[in-house]
Order: sequence, then structure tokens, then C-alpha cells
Amino acid sequence: MSALPPCPKCHSAYTYEDGSLFVCPECAHEWSATAAASEPTEGKREVRDAYGNLLQDGDSVTVIKDLKVKGSSTVVKVGTKVRSIRLVDGDHDIDCKIDGIGAMGLKSEFVKKA
Repeated sequence: MSALPPCPKCHSAYTYEDGSLFVCPECAHEWSATAAASEPTEGKREVRDAYGNLLQDGDSVTVIKDLKVKGSSTVVKVGTKVRSIRLVDGDHDIDCKIDGIGAMGLKSEFVKKA
């Protein structure tokens, strides 16, 4: 078994050395050996809004761009306030309920902290 560290991005065990870098063949992430030693692999991910403010579970946010809802003809309008968000991992950072629309997943780049 290899003594190389797992990939910090996808946690794959199939990493290899390429000069002074470690490379993950599954997600193509590259990182240096010094970064692997200094960065903890387990840590809470920081989610920031479009203006760089740190978001937390339970915050209220405001939508800063009209967003089309997939599979529907409705639109989430600019200025829509969303209360009590929940941060999640995945392609969308925020799970929430929007009045008149229902449960949704939002990306943090389209909201600002209220």
C-alpha cells in the first residue's frame, strides 16, 4: 500500500508523485508536498456570498440575480429574501425554502447576506 496522502479534494487513495507535486488521477487535482503536510484534510468548508461575507446555517440571504427554476416557468426575482438557510456540500451550497416556490438549492455566488 502506498504511503502517499489521499487527495484532499476527492479523497481518492490513488495519488502519485510528479516531481515535487502530488497528483490525483481521478479528479486531476495537484498539490505540493508542503501543502499536504500543513493543510488538514478534515475541516469545515467556508461558504461565502457574492460579496465575500461568511455564511452560516440559519442566516438570511437576498437573491442578487433573477434565477430561472429548472423544470418550471417560474423565476426567483432579484431581492427575494430567503430565511434560515442550510449549508450543504455538492453543486449547490445552500438548501432553503422560498415562499411561493418551495424547496430549492442555491449557489452562494447568487446571494448576499441580509
